[in-house]
Amino acid sequence: MKKVFFTLLTIAGMLFAGDKASAQMKVAVFDLDAMVQVMPGYHTVDSLLRVYQQDSLTAEYQIYLSEYQRLDSTLKLDSAGLAKGTVAASKIQFENQQKQQVMAYLVNWNQYQQQKLQQKQGQLAQGLYEQVQASYLKTLRAKGYTLILKPGAYEFGSKVDNLFITIAKDLKLTELPQELLVLGPDPDAPSQGSTPANGAANPATKPAVPKPGSH
Repeated sequence: MKKVFFTLLTIAGMLFAGDKASAQMKVAVFDLDAMVQVMPGYHTVDSLLRVYQQDSLTAEYQIYLSEYQRLDSTLKLDSAGLAKGTVAASKIQFENQQKQQVMAYLVNWNQYQQQKLQQKQGQLAQGLYEQVQASYLKTLRAKGYTLILKPGAYEFGSKVDNLFITIAKDLKLTELPQELLVLGPDPDAPSQGSTPANGAANPATKPAVPKPGSH
């Protein structure tokens, strides 16, 4: 236990000793999915996802449910026939395998549905993902960040730049929801008392708005 504790102290010392390498470390917070979901066009994606879930996925679930009920009824009838010697055991075995496969879909439907929604969301929002990713990669090249953390991956009070604000400005957004604004300071904010040279709007100064698609 002492050896493990000593190893942890050594690693911590290497990371936070205050030497030149540590001093140059730049940390920011960002999440690609969260940024895409506050893009102006995402409300259309959100609406289409709801339609897809209510229509296509609900219909698919009903198909599996009906098939399970059909197989269950058929299996009961054929089981009676097996007892009379009019149905082969191999037919019962095959029908039972089919029933178990369909039942597996029904039991794991929530997970299956979530996977389908994620796939559909990726298709519908592909253009938005490409816009955000291009801005994100450009920002990383320009600012040379060492580490990017997702929201919730660090304690409150940590010195972490808020790349949501930087990328929102790059994408010409004028508003961000409050839950993204509070994640950290604007790394491009001018010093107190000065104004931006280019006069660009800062989303951090705008009223917080709900995330598009939320109600």
